[in-house]
Amino acid sequence: MADQIKLYYKNVTADIVGQEHGLSLDQFKYYTDQIAQTVNSINQQVADGKLPFRRLPYDQQMVQRTKDVAGEMRGRYDNLVVLGIGGSALGNIALQTALNHPFYNLLPSDRRAGPKTFVMDNVDPVQFQGLLDLLDGQLDRTLFNVVSKSGETAETASQFLIVRNLIRTRRGASKLAENIIVTTDPASGTLRQIAARDGYITLAVPPGVGGRFSVLSQVGLFSAAMCGIDIEGLMAGARDMDQRVSKTELVENPAAIFALIQYLFYGQGKTLSVMMPYSYQLKDLSDWFRQLWAESLGKDKTLDGKPAQIGPTPIKALGTTDQHSQVQLYREGLNNKVFTFLEVEKFASQCPIPRELEQVESIAYLGGKSLEKLINNEKIATEYALVASKRPCLTIVFPEISAYCVGQFIYMLETATSIAGSLFNLNTYDQPAVELGKQATFALMERAGYEELAKKMAASIQRDKKFLV
Repeated sequence: MADQIKLYYKNVTADIVGQEHGLSLDQFKYYTDQIAQTVNSINQQVADGKLPFRRLPYDQQMVQRTKDVAGEMRGRYDNLVVLGIGGSALGNIALQTALNHPFYNLLPSDRRAGPKTFVMDNVDPVQFQGLLDLLDGQLDRTLFNVVSKSGETAETASQFLIVRNLIRTRRGASKLAENIIVTTDPASGTLRQIAARDGYITLAVPPGVGGRFSVLSQVGLFSAAMCGIDIEGLMAGARDMDQRVSKTELVENPAAIFALIQYLFYGQGKTLSVMMPYSYQLKDLSDWFRQLWAESLGKDKTLDGKPAQIGPTPIKALGTTDQHSQVQLYREGLNNKVFTFLEVEKFASQCPIPRELEQVESIAYLGGKSLEKLINNEKIATEYALVASKRPCLTIVFPEISAYCVGQFIYMLETATSIAGSLFNLNTYDQPAVELGKQATFALMERAGYEELAKKMAASIQRDKKFLV
């Protein structure tokens, strides 16, 4: 194995943050057998084919198909637009931010490994029209990747209709298949039917893989491959992490330790989980994690049907930015949070600080050092300050930011989510509470079959002017 990401968790222990706010080593020992049973059970589910997201890193045929399609298309387009929302978008964004130049779209074409990339994960009309304005005159050199398992998600479907109409009216119906590629259910669904009729190249949303677990499928891999990201490295990292997170011994399994820490602190009233990367490149992995954690673990019933209303709340922060906007709250507000730092040992650039203005004593100490040293020391300083205030912290350490390490991180947290769901006794993989909002949108947008819901909603959504100030 190449360099592995590591989980450092001493600063959640009672020895460091005190008995009231820390975990004792006896608590870890107490759960050793339960963790072994939980991991064994999950391993058996994987072996039985019940958790297909765990097999994605081993699907060489899928990876090769992704590379082949991306290789065929990469030189033909100047722009790639991903139309998707939630799990169909956040993974794409996270991979681009983590593994491409921070100003990738602004680089000249000879310095980019692929087309400019835009992930449209919202239906804000000004934002979407702004993209269309930007692409005006470039339509023939733009590829739209529509990502939706069914094709019926209102946000993605509306974007698709706008784009399809634009291509058809500007370039002609015969050109639709040149500018649109679809990632959808491999066998059925509205979008699959449209793709077959219009002749689009298609990629697959794997059966049984929910959107928040789909980043290592063609949902996330196609845009990555189009932009020169090493998807083989991503999958190698995930495969190597699979060996680690399949271990039943708690102290050898970083996913199990992460899940157990979050579970135990939730039981002690620390229901907020803050992820704070000290790297701009890792910031959107925090966004990806927020959906993974929130949608998987926010449930109102246990697996046996008992009322629960469980849900550790994921929060995103960014070092060093949020040292200056959130740490005041984190140190002196309610002690109801557990903090996870993301630390990078070796950045791709150190960015040395020159010995400039040495006569100015208050800033001269910075000369001769580097921004790499500064950001990592700021992380240590923030952790020190939080621990001084009895706030439990753990750190996921990246030896470097590479496709291999990002693949490890993604796979570790996906597996940690499965383990946490088992500890909470929840269905980790459904999201029933999302459906009512979708159905209400259908009703408000006058979709056939939702007339009764529209009537039911009418009174409750009408604004009472007495409460409008």
